[in-house]
Amino acid sequence: MGSTGTTIHASAVLVGATAVLIRGPAGAGKSRLAWELIAAATQGALPFARLVGDDRVHIDAHAGRLLVRPAQVLAGLLEIRGLGIRRLPYEPVAAIGLLVDLAAADAARLPEPEAFETALAGVLLPRLPVAREQASLPLVLGRLATLSAGD
Repeated sequence: MGSTGTTIHASAVLVGATAVLIRGPAGAGKSRLAWELIAAATQGALPFARLVGDDRVHIDAHAGRLLVRPAQVLAGLLEIRGLGIRRLPYEPVAAIGLLVDLAAADAARLPEPEAFETALAGVLLPRLPVAREQASLPLVLGRLATLSAGD
């Protein structure tokens, strides 16, 4: 299956069995969060994390799941602010298990329950809205832990 789906401005990291799709406006920290997730796995905070794509990814609904692939020209490339573009191992495709919206307008101290779900390309996904001034990695780690606990 090629990259026939929709191209979006986002980053994605395979964390365990499913990917975290990271959206947000330019400068919101998508690449930084992707790098932090990969680093968290090397430090033992996550069992496994590998880049799927940075900056632009293709999404495609297939059999009730939303798949993500890197844009071919950017496959394996991640921008690390202060270091430049780096080449990393990457996954060619992954099913999305969590959508993180950085600099989200609806991020709140105590979000409403409906803020934790969204439909993308017709597929309902768990979602985490993150405010611009919030550190995203601790929130994502907490959300991943509660997702795996069935919350």
